[in-house]
Amino acid sequence: MGERALLRTFPGEREAANAAAFAASRRLARGGFSEVEDLIPGARTLLVVLRPGVAPSNALLEGIAIDEPGPAAGMGTLHEIPVRYGGEHGPDLGDVARLHDVSDDDVVRLHSGASYVVGFTGFAPGFAYLFGLPARLVTERLETPRPRIAKGSVGIGGAYTGVYPRATAGGWRIIGRTALELFDPGRSPPASLAPGDGVRFVPA
Repeated sequence: MGERALLRTFPGEREAANAAAFAASRRLARGGFSEVEDLIPGARTLLVVLRPGVAPSNALLEGIAIDEPGPAAGMGTLHEIPVRYGGEHGPDLGDVARLHDVSDDDVVRLHSGASYVVGFTGFAPGFAYLFGLPARLVTERLETPRPRIAKGSVGIGGAYTGVYPRATAGGWRIIGRTALELFDPGRSPPASLAPGDGVRFVPA
């Protein structure tokens, strides 16, 4: 971002660092800093984008440096997302099961039985990275990404799970698909899932 941005990295465990970045983003948004163009929380960072030609005020610099605990997980809106697991909807379900020496049904039970929190968004408009994936389902991404992942595909990428809101290339292991519309540029806000929201997957 060159001279137009400030980046703060938060220490600690992944979930705690992410919550602190989210809390800082909300606090700075309420501060009414005229020099700020955008606030972008990440996995454990906060990017503060400045307006062109404007320097950060001392108050903004002090605000970025404040350390405070983040909000309790899942304090935002709770979303229930219906998912059709396996088959043509989830071509990698069997591979995930074999990699972890469990059955396909076990993968569905573990994935749908967990409670998730939107940690941050990125990669594509409306794509939310969800914390809360059971340790037994943590699975490395595909060695070779697919050139096209269907809209609504539910995947696992490392320690994250999430839903592809639009058709795009991707390397996550696809275990299911939802028909729920999670991103619509004509809506306000366009993305259904926001940092701090809770998510439950429901087998359809």
